[in-house]
Amino acid sequence: MSRAKLEQLGIELPLFPTTSVGSFPKPDFLMKARGDFAKKLISRADLERVERQATEFWIRQQEKLGVDVLVDGEMYRGDMVAYFAENLEGFEIGGLVRSYGNRYYHKPIINREVRWKRPITVDWWKYAQSLTRKPVKGMLTGAYTVMDWSFIESYPDRRAATLALAGEIRKEVEALIQAGAKIIQIDEPAVSVRPEELPVAIEAMHVTTDGLPAYFITHICYGAFEHIYPEMLKLPVDNFDLEMSNSGLDMLALFKKQPYTKDISFGVVDVHSHLVEAESLVEQRLRQALETLPKEAIWVDPDCGLKTRTVDEAIAKMQALVHVAQGLRN
Repeated sequence: MSRAKLEQLGIELPLFPTTSVGSFPKPDFLMKARGDFAKKLISRADLERVERQATEFWIRQQEKLGVDVLVDGEMYRGDMVAYFAENLEGFEIGGLVRSYGNRYYHKPIINREVRWKRPITVDWWKYAQSLTRKPVKGMLTGAYTVMDWSFIESYPDRRAATLALAGEIRKEVEALIQAGAKIIQIDEPAVSVRPEELPVAIEAMHVTTDGLPAYFITHICYGAFEHIYPEMLKLPVDNFDLEMSNSGLDMLALFKKQPYTKDISFGVVDVHSHLVEAESLVEQRLRQALETLPKEAIWVDPDCGLKTRTVDEAIAKMQALVHVAQGLRN
């Protein structure tokens, strides 16, 4: 597994490291500031000050809970694709389309050559990391998902657009590494949507990560994994962050048929449920994982980002998984 790679990077983690996928719910004071900014009642600088306040809130909460690998909570972002489209050249932001449930996003349009202009997430990562001695993950959306969630007007096909994006997103990865990030998560939730395009996603991830000195995680969720497993293991990352609980841990059956060979961030709480799982249920899920996966390979986290839950629900779900992971270490 990849524990040796982490040690080479100077990161020591306990058994069953705990983390979160990326997003946390925005506190009420930030939601008010975002509304005021939309109404032009406050300036961009005022809004950024409140976003920093919210980022610190979540860093402090994670430290209080005992989380091992922290995230900045994405207080400065709305949608995971539109945010990057707004900060790369080559995009126009289109109208609202439905993502899932009652969630909508402004679908980007790739209407000219995409280019990375300057660091997008680096200052936020540096700020979050300055608040803690624990490692903070760098957080990006991968090239395949940005392509898949956009309209394409300026490239001949989906592969060409994906590879162009992969080369530009690599520049953001390099900037994060230069700033000191050693664990970088590249979210690719769209990878399971079109199994026939999995080779394109693999090729793009090679463009983004090959030869770079970091421990790479990719988050994939809520897909038809039976159509991409075990081929998805060819993605050049160290750790797959996977939704497990919402689907009843059904991927473990796939792992028994074809051995799973990488580290895994194993989702033990369902982020689409308001119910806060009992620690006994979280422990049961984790023990089921241990029947199939080596303990050294397992990280413990939620199924997906917690942004759709309330602040109290998110904290309670994180508390449950941290308590269980810490208990099993002993």
